Amino acid sequence: MVNLSFLLCFSEGGNKYKISSPMKELPEQEDLNFDKEDDIVYGVPAEEDGPRRYQSSNSSSSSCSGLASGVLSENNGLVGLRNIGNTCFMNSVTQCLSNTRFLLEYLVRDGFTSDINTTISTMKGDLVKAFANLMSDMWSEGGDTSRALNTGPFKSQIQRFAPAFSGYQQHDAQEFLRKLLEGLHEDVNRVTAKPRPITEDIDDDLDDTQKAMESWKRYLRYDDSKIVDMFVGQLKSCLQCSICGHCSVTFDPFWDLSLPIPSKSGQVRLTQCLDLFTKEEVLDGDERPTCSKCKERRKMTKSFSIQKFPKVLVLHLKRFSPLERWRGKLSCTVEFPLETLDLSKFASSSSTSPFYNLIGVANHSGTTYSGHYTAYCKHPYSGTWHEYNDSRVSNISTSRVCSPEAYVLFYEMASTSSKL
Repeated sequence: MVNLSFLLCFSEGGNKYKISSPMKELPEQEDLNFDKEDDIVYGVPAEEDGPRRYQSSNSSSSSCSGLASGVLSENNGLVGLRNIGNTCFMNSVTQCLSNTRFLLEYLVRDGFTSDINTTISTMKGDLVKAFANLMSDMWSEGGDTSRALNTGPFKSQIQRFAPAFSGYQQHDAQEFLRKLLEGLHEDVNRVTAKPRPITEDIDDDLDDTQKAMESWKRYLRYDDSKIVDMFVGQLKSCLQCSICGHCSVTFDPFWDLSLPIPSKSGQVRLTQCLDLFTKEEVLDGDERPTCSKCKERRKMTKSFSIQKFPKVLVLHLKRFSPLERWRGKLSCTVEFPLETLDLSKFASSSSTSPFYNLIGVANHSGTTYSGHYTAYCKHPYSGTWHEYNDSRVSNISTSRVCSPEAYVLFYEMASTSSKL
């Protein structure tokens, strides 16, 4: 258990909330010696002699020629990550992504180096190279569950991209995941020059499918990468006027869905959380929007549905409230399926019926002020489940995967079938 001796930050639905704590803060050890304890350090190749395999580099011209050759097999990938000072949030997310087959194979097998963006990317490829090196070392030949990798060089790159993660404070796993995926996407963005902005609204005479396609096309003008191909979906939002009945439709991309939990205790089902997320909301009084047809502020209903489903669906369970500062954490059990999650009920089109299989869970134990992150992950090649608790890796049964500590769920699309 790690005491959160820091300024705690957590996020709900994109809103950041901070709580001050008087507890003593860990020292910011920027010059940690990563050669200690026989841990494997990854990065770009080191030239000097010594036990180190790789060293990190902050240079934007770093080469990827020294990437470790990860071996993607059912015998590998079972490697722990050292906690180098309240970094369990980073370790749990990294383990979930390491067991995400689409991302793993892209970084370790498929030669992402040809996609590196050196023009408009903030990191010029340094972040994706550091993360790929880490993934490759995690999947090196002869996986040994007793060894643990040092994440220091990767951490130095993510905190260059997102300074909020500097130092050795605890952070919210969902916030970290969002920022990491954003940085990886930037580094391999296919868009190498900023396009001219489109100022015209999407033609209201188009049908919803055409509007969705045009909206997605406009999004890809700025953000188009293999990371987007894997993780980004599209939400449909409908505002319906109570007077004229006109429905104003907009489409927005999403990297994850933050789901409210309808109960403070006991057990609820994941579909109940999705029901609450997509539930029709009445906007009245000061919240009344302007109807695009009436040209007047009207009472309206607002509803969400999913227009485009991503290959990897990330679901964030909102256990912490951004509005009720002292409410504490919702510790009820949210029951979720390990296989065949059917989301057809929440699709905007009745012609698609996506199914998802669970591949990872980032868990949070403890309270709002003191907690610890672990991960449960399904091996992408053996299909067995393992618990990743910083440097320790152990087998777990499927009956343990669903627990009151589940915080971020990772689902992989299994199939998309048409309804008759």
